[in-house]
Amino acid sequence: MLIATWNVNSIRTRLSQVIDWMKNFNPDILCLQETKVMDDSFPFEPFETLGYSVEVYGQKSYNGVAIISKIKAENIKKGFYGYSDCDQNIEIFLDQKRLISADINGIKIINVYVPNGSSLESSKYEYKINWLSCLASFLDKQENNGELICLMGDFNIALSNLDIHDPKKYEGGIMATEKERNALNNVLKERLIDSFRIFEKNTGHWSWWDYRNNAYELNKGWRIDHIYISKELSSKLKSCVIDSSPRGDLRPSDHVPVMIDLDLSGMNEDFFEDEDNFFEI
Repeated sequence: MLIATWNVNSIRTRLSQVIDWMKNFNPDILCLQETKVMDDSFPFEPFETLGYSVEVYGQKSYNGVAIISKIKAENIKKGFYGYSDCDQNIEIFLDQKRLISADINGIKIINVYVPNGSSLESSKYEYKINWLSCLASFLDKQENNGELICLMGDFNIALSNLDIHDPKKYEGGIMATEKERNALNNVLKERLIDSFRIFEKNTGHWSWWDYRNNAYELNKGWRIDHIYISKELSSKLKSCVIDSSPRGDLRPSDHVPVMIDLDLSGMNEDFFEDEDNFFEI
C-alpha cells in the first residue's frame, strides 16, 4: 500500500501537477496540506475520474487538508473532535482546518498541517506549541483505543539538525527550537517512528525549499514533511522516499511528496491475531 503526503500550497494552483504525479506513482492514499479552498470548491472530479474518493476539511485562502484514497475511508473525523482532555481550550483550534483522519485498511490515517509559528516572539509560536500539545492528547486517545497509526503531513519542524541544510545558522530559530522539538517528541512518545530514518541516517535530504534566495537551485532545504508509523508496522515498511522532482516544475509548491510503501499482505489473517499486535478492526 503506497501512502503519500504533500503540502501542495494551493490545490487549485497545483492541480495539474498533482494529477500528473498521481498518474505516475499511482498512490493508494494521498494526504494533502495547504489546500487553501473551501470544501464545496475543492476540485473533486479529476481525482474521482482516476478512481479516488476525496475527504476534505478546508477553508478559504489558508490551511486545509484532504485525504484522497482508492481504498474505502471510514470513520472520517475533522479537527480535534470530541476532546475534553486536551490541556488547551479546544475552541481556539476550531477556525483553522489543520487535521483530518480516517480508518483505511485497518490503519488510522491522520493528516496534519502543523502551524508554522511565524517567529519566536509571535503569539503564533505559542499557538503552535499548544496545538502540538492537543495533537499529543489526540494521539493518546487513538493509542488507548489500540489503533495502528500512520501520522503524516507538514510538521513545520526539523526534528534534528540532520534535517537542516545549515544547522549552525538555523538551530534555535523557528522550526528548529528545542521547545518545538520537545513538543513533537511528546506527540510521538516513542510509540511512532520516523519512516524515513529507518532507511536513511544521513543529512542532505530535504522536503521543503524556501522560494527565496534560489534555495532549491542551491539545495538549501529542510526536511519538515514526515510520515510516522506505529512501531508495530515497522516490519511491514518496504520503503520511504522523498520525491524532489516536482520542486523543479514551473510554479511548484515549495514542498515535495514523501511516500512510504507498506506491505500489508496477510495482515488481516496473521498480524491482528498476534497478541502483541492485536486490536479490533
